[in-house]
Amino acid sequence: MNTSRKWLALLGCTALPALLICGASFADESSAAADQTSGVWQKHEYSFAYMGFTSTYSCDGLADKLKLLLIASGARQDAKAQPGACASGFGRPDKFARASLTFYTLAPGNDTGSEGGADTRVAGHWSPVALTDRSPRDLRVGDCELVEQFRNMVLPMFATRNLEDHTSCVPHQQSGSMINLKFESFRAVPKHPVVNSAKS
Repeated sequence: MNTSRKWLALLGCTALPALLICGASFADESSAAADQTSGVWQKHEYSFAYMGFTSTYSCDGLADKLKLLLIASGARQDAKAQPGACASGFGRPDKFARASLTFYTLAPGNDTGSEGGADTRVAGHWSPVALTDRSPRDLRVGDCELVEQFRNMVLPMFATRNLEDHTSCVPHQQSGSMINLKFESFRAVPKHPVVNSAKS
């Protein structure tokens, strides 16, 4: 009799953690689902003309940096940043570097008048973004003025909230400059990878 009770107690102890883990998993999924809402894609086209004192970019280099900032800020992965017409040629710094941007951002709500109409509604959520030195990895202090201009001219095209901006750029020098721009961006919920359950 005592042996039976011991086995029952042991089974109860081993089953309980599994139940707790499952319960926590279900709670996390419910919480994540509650944070989601539908959104629609908005198309944007913008001609970006860089104006800065500290760093000089080639047109292709400027386009690469802008695409980096677009994706980091929550733009759709197919964002395009095309080099403008630069007098200095490919790969050479140009004081009047330009780039043409074409990108989509997700706007919360059910506005059927948006790009693509109701059929383009996707699940979206608010996601934290932090633009700092080396976050994203290829962002540097020397890009401070570019981040400032991106913040003023391009970021308003995104759906954002809770913006905290402590970016400070010192003209003509990197010493004393700081990139520190944080906000939440409304972006598409990542799709889960499809698991192939077929038996071979």
